[in-house]
Amino acid sequence: MITAKKRNLKSVVITIAILLVLNIVGNYFFHRFDLTKDKRYTLSQTSLNIIKEVKEPLSIKIYMEGDLPAEFKRLQQETKELLEEFQAYNSNIVFEFVNPLENEDDSMNNIKALYMKGLTPVNITVDDKGKQSQAMVFPWAIAVYHNKEVNIPLLKNIMGVSTTEKVIGSVQHLEYSIADALNKITKEKQKKIAVIKGNGEIQDVLIAKFLLQIRESYHIGPFTLDSVAQNPIGTLDALKKYDLAIIAKPTEAFTDAEKQVLDQFVINGGKSMWLIDQTTAEMDSLYNDAGATLAFPRNLNLNDMFFKYGIRINPDIVKDEQGSPIKLATGEQGSATQYQTFNWKFAPLVYPVSQHPIVKNLGGIKFDFANAIDTLKNGIKKTVLLQSSQYSKKTGTPSEINLNIVAEETSPNHYINTGNIPMAVLLEGNFHSAFENRVLAFKQNNFETEGKENKMIVISDGDIIKNQLDKNYAPVELGFDQRSGNLYDNKDFLLNSVNYLLDDSGLINIRSKDLDLPLLDKEKVFENYTQTQVITIGLPILILGIFGAVFSFLRKRKYSR
Repeated sequence: MITAKKRNLKSVVITIAILLVLNIVGNYFFHRFDLTKDKRYTLSQTSLNIIKEVKEPLSIKIYMEGDLPAEFKRLQQETKELLEEFQAYNSNIVFEFVNPLENEDDSMNNIKALYMKGLTPVNITVDDKGKQSQAMVFPWAIAVYHNKEVNIPLLKNIMGVSTTEKVIGSVQHLEYSIADALNKITKEKQKKIAVIKGNGEIQDVLIAKFLLQIRESYHIGPFTLDSVAQNPIGTLDALKKYDLAIIAKPTEAFTDAEKQVLDQFVINGGKSMWLIDQTTAEMDSLYNDAGATLAFPRNLNLNDMFFKYGIRINPDIVKDEQGSPIKLATGEQGSATQYQTFNWKFAPLVYPVSQHPIVKNLGGIKFDFANAIDTLKNGIKKTVLLQSSQYSKKTGTPSEINLNIVAEETSPNHYINTGNIPMAVLLEGNFHSAFENRVLAFKQNNFETEGKENKMIVISDGDIIKNQLDKNYAPVELGFDQRSGNLYDNKDFLLNSVNYLLDDSGLINIRSKDLDLPLLDKEKVFENYTQTQVITIGLPILILGIFGAVFSFLRKRKYSR
């Protein structure tokens, strides 16, 4: 008996000693073990680098607390566990979950305050065993650091999918959303973006949502090329101070001097994003008594420059069976006018097939009267980011665009070897000047014929960056189509493009992270409700009971001897 007590005491002492040693070692060596198959809780190196920059307390308030629908409870739990990972690497990061609807007396004031900050709620239908009810959820968080705050969207609005699928997509983007917010709030802006003006580019109010978004991470400013005529060298020197130039839907031809300025900006390492309409077709011009407009080529005097860089934008309009919905009046006009939804083939809805980080895991992206891009062989690496569907083809111009096309009947035989037309291309490499072996538009002593390693993105549609205006002429969310009520992924595509061009590729790689998030099928659960309860609740309890009984029996048997 005494020997047994000594053995037990010895075991206890050894156990305590081992725990003390492990605790001491743990203070010097920090490691987190992620046993999930998809390494969901393993933070990327980019996130870890951002976390290191948090030198003082940073608070995050998450507005998802209370009686939430099942899907949002999963999103809440995933958000909490991921934030705990962030906090484990830096104790300066603190967070709390709050319920903005907890107090009925203050709930309306809370909702208004959140609206003012740009945090819009999600109204969803909760189906509980056949009983439906409405619920309001705020899938948002706010991070505050050094008196600066930034909104963190937790729910990704994916068009045409169920709430469950939205949650799965949102969990995939969760680390990106949080890391991007922390990066914006802790890092001083460094890169500068020039929005090129002077050639009939799109109005600022129509790209306001895009500008507001990129302004959170970069310095932006309008840059007019009007001064090229009087002072081309000074204009070029001023443009070289920017890291990226965005040319959004110019409508007037560029002079050779303006082209030389843009060309030398590229050759000297400046990144560029071109959003070019090579035809004149516009949706607004279709809403007339005839319901038709004439589309014809637009001469921007850029063909030779693009050709030198390795692409050609054709004045052909892409017609795609995978179009976007459009509502048109049918029947008699007047108070009894009926509206019907049709498929508008001149507004291709593109779902990315490329696995490039810029477009990976993105949803549908809406184009309007896009043109076809040809890629040419010249030593520059070209990656097709977005292309039309298999059932698409080119429509030459000049030609009439008529709303009656919505009644057109087609078959797959009409699209044999005509589809998969490139509409957004990434170019990377050492570009050669468009003015190589040519007479210069203006004298330039430091003219360069071949540039350093560089990259640019060319998109054959200027409307992809365009936000619509509401009745009060205020900008609505980029990618939101008021006519159909759909929200497309135009904004995410453009933001990814800017981030990639400016070498913020780490954040893009987080966005394209693949996660396997299994959720219960609600319909199957409802059909087999009792069976599901037995499997998910009863079976674990039964297994624990059996284990406890067996363990107790073996323990009594051992010590009764």
